[in-house]
Amino acid sequence: MRAQNAAPDIADQSNTMQYPAVNVYCEKIVNSLAEKFRTFSGNVQTTVELRHSQDRLDGLQDALDNYVDAILQVLHANRGDWATACFTVANTSGFSGREARRKNFQQVAKITFEIGVSRS
Repeated sequence: MRAQNAAPDIADQSNTMQYPAVNVYCEKIVNSLAEKFRTFSGNVQTTVELRHSQDRLDGLQDALDNYVDAILQVLHANRGDWATACFTVANTSGFSGREARRKNFQQVAKITFEIGVSRS
């Protein structure tokens, strides 16, 4: 894992990209002001995007499924109160089709979940 502020497609074009790659980013922030006297009280929709690549098409889906299961296990094990946030359920939003990239095949899975945030 590495921290960088770049789109996954741009990072994929660099020669230093290593797989599997996990990108975590915020897709949507909604301040619904559900709680009075709070500066922020709402939901943060977060996405974990997993990219896996290998030279053979055989086993690509199985490997990606294993990584998705591992991420979901970590998320489900940490459900509940996170100090000023509360995480409930994660959903697998989908798998993209297989793409031929350079000499390898690549597949992407996205896991989206909402975090309830309440800050003073």
